[in-house]
Amino acid sequence: MQYPADRKYSREHEWITVDGDTARVGITDYAQDSLGDVVYVQLPDVGLEVLANASCAEVESTKSVSEIYSPVSGTVTAVNEILNDEPELLNRDPYGAGWVFALTLADPAELDSLMDAAAYQRLVEEA
Repeated sequence: MQYPADRKYSREHEWITVDGDTARVGITDYAQDSLGDVVYVQLPDVGLEVLANASCAEVESTKSVSEIYSPVSGTVTAVNEILNDEPELLNRDPYGAGWVFALTLADPAELDSLMDAAAYQRLVEEA
């Protein structure tokens, strides 16, 4: 399992990277591994206002259908359209090309409630 130190993590197994007031969100290596082969991703709509810890997208795999939750509140500014044709990118490159959506942060202080890589690794290992 990979746990890149350059991002924050949620208990629901999403990651977030931040650049100014913009953030990029995806699912973790642990999440994609648990899902199995991803066959479809329902992306959120650009312009959608999301709340921290609320469902905003969906991933369908050969094993199940799972919700993707936004780790923070904000407005969706971009989605990874490539996932429409290549949903398996979530499996191959969950921390890079397999990102799911980007948003403008509503409240940067919400980032303080997320885990760093070491804390997320402990959560996964205890599961």
